[in-house]
Amino acid sequence: MFILIVGCGRVGSAIAKRLLDQGHEVSVLDRDPLSHERLNRDQTLSWEDAGGTFTVGAAMESEALLQAGIEHADVLLAASSGDNTNVVVAQIAKRLYNVPKVVVRIADPARAAWYSEQGLLTICPTQVAIDMVEEAALAEE
Repeated sequence: MFILIVGCGRVGSAIAKRLLDQGHEVSVLDRDPLSHERLNRDQTLSWEDAGGTFTVGAAMESEALLQAGIEHADVLLAASSGDNTNVVVAQIAKRLYNVPKVVVRIADPARAAWYSEQGLLTICPTQVAIDMVEEAALAEE
């Protein structure tokens, strides 16, 4: 499966390495060329030697998305640090490039719920943390 990940921070780089290790074809797009270092950290092979690809570019620019392989993506994971960027890229992937599966990370719980209601597959790490903290606080010892 060809998976395009937009954003190479802690989440994007970790899931990229995990998916590549599972045998998927993985392309990562990030505007910061230094974020590539996260893909090589703690690895025996470089990201490219292991079969991954990395593209430097702005996620909302068609040229960068095309260079990263969006036309062939089976899955797009929008995992940048910006909710607005993630939502726009997710909608571009769904509507313009017909990517079959699009997952978008949104930090704001209210926005995540609304976008989920609009049909986007959203992951909200903030809501996950809220739920876990509440559960831990109320758990009996």
